[in-house]
Amino acid sequence: MKLEVLLSLMNLNKKNLDKMNINTHCTVINQCGKDGYEKYKNFDVYSYNEKGVSNSRNKGLTKVSKDVIIFCDDDVIYNKNFEKLVLEEFKKNKKADVILFNFNVLNRKKRKIKKRKKLHLYNSLNYATYNIAFKKDKIINNNIKFNTMFGPEAKYSNGSDTLFIVDLFKKKLNVYSSPLFLGTVSNDKSTWFDGYNEKYFFNKGALFTAISKKFRHILMIQHIIRHKYILTDYNIFDAYKIMKKGSKEYINDISNNKCI
Repeated sequence: MKLEVLLSLMNLNKKNLDKMNINTHCTVINQCGKDGYEKYKNFDVYSYNEKGVSNSRNKGLTKVSKDVIIFCDDDVIYNKNFEKLVLEEFKKNKKADVILFNFNVLNRKKRKIKKRKKLHLYNSLNYATYNIAFKKDKIINNNIKFNTMFGPEAKYSNGSDTLFIVDLFKKKLNVYSSPLFLGTVSNDKSTWFDGYNEKYFFNKGALFTAISKKFRHILMIQHIIRHKYILTDYNIFDAYKIMKKGSKEYINDISNNKCI
């Protein structure tokens, strides 16, 4: 069993790759102003003249070749033994198709994974893509990929990680957690969050509709009630109204075949 890192970034600086402690094979999807390929040490670098992290990761899923894949962003620094930790977890847990690991996240409070257990949809939606390690064949054979309408540089600026995780459960994959720490994430500045404004609620409406069209209104209402601190500029009714606009527009996008 071999591990591969799938790294998505923009405008590659090779010096930064050397700082990330990636000591295994790595496929890099570099979004920049040109198309091309080059080999750099243990990195296969594919460059594309496009934007969108969901596009980037989908491209990467067509390039990876090893047994186990772990997603990576350019603000990750791995512990030196991360490869061994990941592979040993999969060897110990033969049932696992996907394992979510811990990272130390700087400049942001993040819930830590405390024990090994099988996860369910309701307790899995707060994880980021860099937490996810998976058996390649399980993802490829089930045609699981990122919705390109969501994420930075996309129409709906957040939610690509969440929707990917939702699809894991929709395809009935076995998802487990591990308390092991693989590295550190700097997380200096969000690429999508700029306050609990109209854009935030609009995008949330679209996201909850993508998760479940049938239960979208319940998801929207519970989000507002459970997270009352988000009501800084809007009351409950106005926030819900904006979310419904986002929901309606996403449904229109689906009907016009704009979503992937």
